[in-house]
Amino acid sequence: MPRQHNCAQNHQRAIAGALILLAVSATGCARLQNAYIYRPEPYPAGDWSPSGLAWEDAWFSSSDGTRLHGWYVPCESPAATILFAHGIDGNVASLAPQLAAFCDRHCVSVMVFDYRGYGRSVGSPDEQGLYEDAAAARAWLAEREGILPADIVLMGRSLGAAVMVDLAAREGARGLILESAFTSLPDVVEQHTLGIPVDWLLTSRFASIEKIGRYHGPLLMCHGELDSVIGLEQGRALFEAANPPKQFVTIAGADHQDPPDEDWHRTLDEFLAGLRPLGLARLPRVE
Repeated sequence: MPRQHNCAQNHQRAIAGALILLAVSATGCARLQNAYIYRPEPYPAGDWSPSGLAWEDAWFSSSDGTRLHGWYVPCESPAATILFAHGIDGNVASLAPQLAAFCDRHCVSVMVFDYRGYGRSVGSPDEQGLYEDAAAARAWLAEREGILPADIVLMGRSLGAAVMVDLAAREGARGLILESAFTSLPDVVEQHTLGIPVDWLLTSRFASIEKIGRYHGPLLMCHGELDSVIGLEQGRALFEAANPPKQFVTIAGADHQDPPDEDWHRTLDEFLAGLRPLGLARLPRVE
């Protein structure tokens, strides 16, 4: 399908979703808002037996007891250990190609997890729940890898970028990598409602712009030049609010769903190679 057609479809869907969310927000009902913010694909949607990928099931619980699931893909002598948070739709089963690239292309161990209500994770998604789910996933991964939680690199895409900004701002990270990040959820909605202010209507905030300044560590961001869902200017605004050291990569000609190019992969390798060594206090690795 031509990229221009994908761009138009993404933009139309974003506008329709924003208008629906705006109308629902006027009711003041958080539950109704959440039904339009999140697009979970529960199990068995997706390919849960991808070929050529050696993963382990990760089962763990969030702080409120919600049972969660993820996939962990180990790498021998990894350059880093990454916890990845996906966007508003799909589940871990849709991320098999990315997981293979993490290990084969970038030589890292990686864990992806499903928020509550996604994939095999139980419950219903909401903003605070997603933050708690990410913290629980990092705790599991740190124990499995035998490293400190602060020695894990946090990486998120779109909505997942906001989740990881929150975790990095609260608890730190060895590094933070953001793809197609936004400043706040109200800013995303206003982008598609001709600037109609919705800040006071939305119960979910995901206000990364208010949190990014509390993160002190290496930051790498990338954003599609033609992103029709989350405008490039939002990614740049978030980047400007962040502390150094930081680097921003614009993916030429890319829309929201287009994969990063080879320049991005090379930049990612360089970023990982430049991270500080792991903490001296190393934990026993769980087998």
